[in-house]
Amino acid sequence: MDEVRLIEVKEDILADNKKVAEGLRQKLAKDKAFLVNLMASPGAGKTSLILKTIEVLRADLNIGVIEADIDSKVDSEKVAAQGIYAIQLRTGGFCHVDATMVAQCIDAMDVKAFDLILLENVGNLVCPAEVDAGATLNAMILSVPEGDDKPLKYPLMFSIVDVLVVNKIDFLELSDFDVDVLRKRVLTLNPGIKIFEVSSQTGQGIEAWANWLKEKVYASIK
Repeated sequence: MDEVRLIEVKEDILADNKKVAEGLRQKLAKDKAFLVNLMASPGAGKTSLILKTIEVLRADLNIGVIEADIDSKVDSEKVAAQGIYAIQLRTGGFCHVDATMVAQCIDAMDVKAFDLILLENVGNLVCPAEVDAGATLNAMILSVPEGDDKPLKYPLMFSIVDVLVVNKIDFLELSDFDVDVLRKRVLTLNPGIKIFEVSSQTGQGIEAWANWLKEKVYASIK
């Protein structure tokens, strides 16, 4: 046989995922639930930001959390300890979550009981950017210790998110991180992006971020 058949597996998988993702967004809109897909590198402060956001918004919104990790329940246990409903999603080696995984979590929840659902994606800046999780809004965290050159190294991630949260700004004085340079790099890739500067350690900037998110939720579900 002198012919080799080429099968574009990735394209087919992503096409199927896109259909599931669109169906999930329609379900969330119908049930008046707002899903945020939060992406970041390991150690950027995803769980810490989630906990701080919950502190600000729990009096105004019914919040649920989906924690995705290759293994472990440590993050979902931290959330549950605050009296917030949490589901642990173990990806079993996958470096991201896809819409089918998220839909399984949503089906396990009484989704109509929640205004806001926060999904903590698996920690990396590559795979999650390529796979639509079916979220209402895509967000990412960049921590100051990671450096202001990350948009140059991972342009897709910065291009597909609606909002960037720059975390650990309490480290600015200890680093050569240049916020103005970062903003220029990010806005070149994504002119419509919203950028917040926060510290999950000190609480600086958390209310501005959380209140912006609350307004997004209200506009979507009310």
